[in-house]
Amino acid sequence: MNTEPIPTEPVRFDTKIAVLLRADLEPWQGLNVTAFLVSGLGSQVPEVIGEPYEDADGVGYLPMFRQPVLVFEGSKEILKAAHDRALSRALPRAVFTADLFTTGNDRDNRAAVRAVPTAELDLVGLAVYGARGVVDKVLKGARMHP
Repeated sequence: MNTEPIPTEPVRFDTKIAVLLRADLEPWQGLNVTAFLVSGLGSQVPEVIGEPYEDADGVGYLPMFRQPVLVFEGSKEILKAAHDRALSRALPRAVFTADLFTTGNDRDNRAAVRAVPTAELDLVGLAVYGARGVVDKVLKGARMHP
């Protein structure tokens, strides 16, 4: 049994994980896009992943993000501007385009994104990770998802 005292002070993060969704998505689309986008961050930015979980009976569970994921929404124009700012700041990022709603597998998803020049991507979602202040600037104009 662990007898170490449990810290009680709030945990503050210098970084932010954020997802920006296009405001006109159906609820199921927003959930699907969010899940896909954050999987990209978790697979390529190891510092965002915490330790594995275990319940009182010793049953283990997969590790998850070590910090909250904040979800925002905005217009198509806000999403494009955020994408441009994320690129210019070289932030780790994941994109989801409207074309991905019509594909059914990873190979076709990657081909759909590869077929479109950066400036012409029909973005419906963007995930970014970085310093809080930098991510806030990238998301300028977006609002918290209701």
